[in-house]
Amino acid sequence: MMRQYELVERVQKYKPDANEALLNKAYVYAMQKHGQQKRASGDPYISHPLEVAAILTDMHLDESTIAVALLHDTIEDTTATRAEIDELFGEDIGRLVEGLTKIKKLDLVTKKAKQAENLRKLLLAISDDVRVLLVKLADRLHNMRTLDHMSPEKRARISEETMDIYAPLAGRMGMQDMREELEDLSFRHINPEAYETVTKRLEELSRRNEGLVKKIETELRDLLVASGLTNAYVKGRQKKPYSVFRKMQSKSLSFEQLSDVYGFRIIVDDIPACYRALGIVHTRWRVVPGRFKDYISTPKQNDYRSLHTTIVGPSSQRIELQIRTKRMHEIAEFGIAAHTLYKDGATNADGDILSRESNAYSWLRHTIEALAEGDSPEEFLEHTKLELFQDQVFCFTPKGKLIALPRGATPIDFAYAVHTNIGDTTVGAKINGRIMPLVTRLANGDEVEIIRSGVQVPPAAWEEIVVTGKARAAIRRATRMAIRKQYAGLGHRILERTFDRAGKIFSRESMKPALHRLGQKDVEDAIAAVGRGEMSSLDVLRAVYPDHQEERVTAKPSGDDGWFNVRSASGMIFKIPGRSKTGEGLPADHDAAIDADAVPIRGISSNVDVQFAPTGAVPGDRIVGIMDSTENGRGITIYPIQSPVLQRFDEQPDRWIDVRWDLDEANKSRFMARIMVNGLNEPGTLAKLAQTVAGVDVNIRVLNTVRVATDFTEMTLDVEVWDLRQLNQLLTQLAELECVATVRRLYE
Repeated sequence: MMRQYELVERVQKYKPDANEALLNKAYVYAMQKHGQQKRASGDPYISHPLEVAAILTDMHLDESTIAVALLHDTIEDTTATRAEIDELFGEDIGRLVEGLTKIKKLDLVTKKAKQAENLRKLLLAISDDVRVLLVKLADRLHNMRTLDHMSPEKRARISEETMDIYAPLAGRMGMQDMREELEDLSFRHINPEAYETVTKRLEELSRRNEGLVKKIETELRDLLVASGLTNAYVKGRQKKPYSVFRKMQSKSLSFEQLSDVYGFRIIVDDIPACYRALGIVHTRWRVVPGRFKDYISTPKQNDYRSLHTTIVGPSSQRIELQIRTKRMHEIAEFGIAAHTLYKDGATNADGDILSRESNAYSWLRHTIEALAEGDSPEEFLEHTKLELFQDQVFCFTPKGKLIALPRGATPIDFAYAVHTNIGDTTVGAKINGRIMPLVTRLANGDEVEIIRSGVQVPPAAWEEIVVTGKARAAIRRATRMAIRKQYAGLGHRILERTFDRAGKIFSRESMKPALHRLGQKDVEDAIAAVGRGEMSSLDVLRAVYPDHQEERVTAKPSGDDGWFNVRSASGMIFKIPGRSKTGEGLPADHDAAIDADAVPIRGISSNVDVQFAPTGAVPGDRIVGIMDSTENGRGITIYPIQSPVLQRFDEQPDRWIDVRWDLDEANKSRFMARIMVNGLNEPGTLAKLAQTVAGVDVNIRVLNTVRVATDFTEMTLDVEVWDLRQLNQLLTQLAELECVATVRRLYE
């Protein structure tokens, strides 16, 4: 176990003016708090924070971060409190320790929705200070190195979490060596058989080619020195098991087919020397076509910079070469951690101006911005994982601005990466000066010019084409807004009509005080809810004018409870099967002009429910009743005579009941009917339908929209009308609209 003085010496090697007192105090405090605690391996618990601190000293992090590493488990696992740490070490260190404590409690491999929400919390925790992420990654790395002492189930769970979240996150932060080690350790526990097989094959290859790596190193170094690059450093290595396995899987290769198991790094003094070394190597050995990449002129989003090439080198061995400066090598190894020693505006040996916020951290901040887009947690998880894992392509705007996108991105992704408004108004694209389809996959170096239109709304189908989370979120948001706008137009007309019939004036301002009673966040949401049929316009009227009294016509009681003690269905007369035509059993005051076999049923009782078929019936329809059994007794369902469902009751005449309408002039009831409208799929169709419906004094109760073709949309509307005459008037006027192809009434 590392001693106190050893830790201080490690930090002072790269930071001579480090605060030794802070490190000593943190070491002693952690030692006292963890006391006799043991790890699963049986080692003293304090060994874990010490090893985490050691990992961070390899990254040359400042003493405050090292102190946080020593203290990172104290709040979670000991009697230490945030207040105590604030008092002893300052609020900055206390905040970081508390942030790490919260992250430790997150389970990132639970069910998808919970995992997504926890990933949000993780990214939010590290967005304020990237040191939280650096300590957490070091903590995870040491835990993975000592995972053998856990149960198999826990090993699998932690390894899955590491492979899914922490390893890609380390890669995104530019910490490539840490990513490779985390992946390799996870691979060992997630797929032990594959790990063992690949490891054995690599060991066999290493024994068979013993001395080959040294030979190639020597030959490369001698060539560079002879060409004037006397300070060039060459180091070769065999690829890690997981890297080999991933390549075998992605390219469907057997181990024997792999030709570039060895990789070599050439490290030189400055950027011109990188290109000189590249020329020297390419002049001496044959290049494998299509394998050259220049990440110096176009760095990756995580700040990685290097020249990549593959050559058929010494001994006719295909080898990968990475050529970079010392500073680039630091960033490639330690990523964002390599920026911590530079002050704002400082200049490094490569002539670069470095700031505390690297491009890698910029990616993290952009990811955090996605939290405000209103997507569901599951969508956020999907997008974040997608962007963590995918490789990139680099494209240019016509003005030369570089845009980095995931591999497989389209011009639509490009447009949204530039600006959301540009994406929303995209109608076409030029790639390298030629007009190309929007589904074209972009390649490295493409120049993309977006063609825009001010009246464009992004089609919902684009969501299946794009690959970036930002584009998907923006398309979903624009689609939601377009649909809401259409429904809001419909709802506005419905509300105007309802308020007008009540003798009131409708305005958006008048709705604001009533929003809490309607359960809506803003006025537009409430109006759109009326348009969708989710909320009645009468409910809005009552919420805005609580004192409003509706005029109702109440039928005069007959003094008879009717058939089966029923007070049922105002405005209808029923004839019971088998009833004589003498009028026996009728109320004494019943009008003789009414069918003698008809019994008036007013209202609904506990014995018999009277209801309409799902597609409704309206006065003027020829109707029949069908007797049914219900949970509460017996019930009657009213059908128009045209209903196809009546064929099921042809063999059951005793269930049929003659029914006819009996409405007086003062009746204020509306009745529901269902219609089907097949309209053009274009902006404004729904608004025109709503205007026509409102124009004939009809109310929409429910509206469902189902897209059935590219150019047409099929809608079903449950409308409330006074009678058949009004319904036919509505059907006629809808059929005359240019945006309507067909309209018809539906029967169950």
